[in-house]
Amino acid sequence: MINFPGEYGAGQFSGANGAMSEHSEPTGRYVVVFADNVLGDESASTAALQSIAGVSNVLSARDFRDGGINIEEARDADATLFPTIGVAVVAGDPDRLASLTAAVGGDDRIEAVEPERILHALSQPGMLAADYLRGYRDAAVELYQHANGGSNGAGTAVDVAAQFVDTPAFTWGLQATKVATSGRTGQGVGVAILDTGFDLRHPDFVGRRITSKSFVPKQAPQDGHGHGTHCTGASSGPQRPPGGSRRYGIAFNDNIFIGKVLSDQGSGADGGILAGIEWALTNRCRVISMSLGADIHQVNPVYEKVGQRALAGGCLIIAAAGNNARRSQGNFGFVGVPANSQSIMAVGAVDAQLSIANFSVRSNPVTGGQVDIVGPGVAVYSSWSTTSSSPGRYNTISGTSMATPHVAGIAALHSEATGATGSALWGQLVRTAQQLPLPSVDVGAGLVQAPQ
Repeated sequence: MINFPGEYGAGQFSGANGAMSEHSEPTGRYVVVFADNVLGDESASTAALQSIAGVSNVLSARDFRDGGINIEEARDADATLFPTIGVAVVAGDPDRLASLTAAVGGDDRIEAVEPERILHALSQPGMLAADYLRGYRDAAVELYQHANGGSNGAGTAVDVAAQFVDTPAFTWGLQATKVATSGRTGQGVGVAILDTGFDLRHPDFVGRRITSKSFVPKQAPQDGHGHGTHCTGASSGPQRPPGGSRRYGIAFNDNIFIGKVLSDQGSGADGGILAGIEWALTNRCRVISMSLGADIHQVNPVYEKVGQRALAGGCLIIAAAGNNARRSQGNFGFVGVPANSQSIMAVGAVDAQLSIANFSVRSNPVTGGQVDIVGPGVAVYSSWSTTSSSPGRYNTISGTSMATPHVAGIAALHSEATGATGSALWGQLVRTAQQLPLPSVDVGAGLVQAPQ
């Protein structure tokens, strides 16, 4: 997960959630959530914006053949409309904001208004196993001692010894999730990875069907960061990587959709992320993987409503639960935005011993704030961007970011196997997960498992 500092909002712009922190960076624009009675109705939504907010220049995603807005044109419009998910991003001024906020609860076409935020990456892609290994080792020992009445006997090292290791054939994560023995390939399933883009010249993906679009101003879909390429490799990497690398990818025959919603510096605005979701739904992706978020307790009504509408449209949004825990120090963290939405699947991380990762967060007590499932997230080997600031063909990193595309890729395998989409696909993932001897507040249903 790419973590972002700051909270949503210096003020309160929606009747849906509590007061927001002053530590945030508003863009000066606002995200409007339309009610269900105008969902999908471009004319009615545009009319609402014009009559309530006085906007004249409304750019709609439906103005573009593939549903992917031109982000440069969007910056010049008074409002950008995403009719499929029923939201709009509106340029703000004091009078317009006053009219929009007054409409919440007073106009049956408007459900919520939230400030758009710029979110900043704090991830450290080069921070590898050393710090995390020490943390999850300590956590595993603590769990063992608790289960054995506080004993610290000689048996501890045996019980926390590695269950899985990378081999010349497979990463440990593909073994633990039974991808290595699955006969499914993700054939025909559209998987959208909304992240920092992808290395479109990566030699492991030559010949793959990849559709890409940037929703970051003045940046192409090419990944100059590395995070997006790593996540794409985990969800959708090749069955037999050229050059003799071990297999690290899951749905090697899926249809890859790369939505660059975070910049090469690892930051992105809500508007770009929502544009990516609209684009993915327009292209009938069954799975959206989002290894991004913000350390915010409160549910953002924008992402909750968008998640609901995605499920209804046959698309499951899967998001990183967060990396804000420091379990070895007694800090269990909490699930942040957007994963704390009830309609978005929140993914935590385990290590090769199937212990909870030191950084992986505990369920947030807000409605929908639970960890739903976990995936491999410590010392994960996958593809990397050859044009990033630290170029290389592969990299090994840790985070709930890495666990999330494991779940997304396995979701594609289940969807291929059964045809399930949306809520039914969610149900399959949690019903088939491997139960773990860990608290459900940490691991949800358990470790995601591939169909056999």
